[in-house]
Amino acid sequence: MRLSNKFTLTRVLFAPFFFLLYFIPIWSGKFAALSMYIAIPCLAFAEFTDYLDGHFARKRNEVSDFGKMFDPFADVVLHLTSFICFIKSFNPEISYMPLVILMLIFIREFSQNFLRMVAAKKGVAVAARKGGKFKTVMYVVAEFYAVFLELLVRTDNLPDFFGGLKTASFVLFIICVICSYASFADYLVHFGKMLKDE
Repeated sequence: MRLSNKFTLTRVLFAPFFFLLYFIPIWSGKFAALSMYIAIPCLAFAEFTDYLDGHFARKRNEVSDFGKMFDPFADVVLHLTSFICFIKSFNPEISYMPLVILMLIFIREFSQNFLRMVAAKKGVAVAARKGGKFKTVMYVVAEFYAVFLELLVRTDNLPDFFGGLKTASFVLFIICVICSYASFADYLVHFGKMLKDE
């Protein structure tokens, strides 16, 4: 496997690892703070591989149709996994992502995946566009913000204005939905003709 694709694979493999790190303390009632101290730097590295795979693909002339499809797939696996986690918190009274927001993001991502499959059938690799890249940036911002809030919960360092911080996470995820559907509309404009031809 090419080096660039190995970096991409890192995100896919880390997704279930992050899921377990996040939920084991919720299930067991133990290792609450430790789980975040491990998860946060690992998540930061996993997200950094999104830069590394593109960097080395260009530097080593490894750009390929497979990589153009594998990269967004890895992004979706990691981000949807983390978003599922944010439905719950170590504190059972707290949630960072409303279920309806998660459902809308799932629908968008699976619709985008379907578009990529149709395109691949026709020999077209749908690479990430600027709107999709900005959407990914917003996903990462919201993701780390929610992880930061969960760190406050698990280390028992909740400020008096935590309610406002939690509301801000809802706002960030709403922005994620808006960006995701705006970028999907852009993909439909440029590649939707392939759906009409079916």
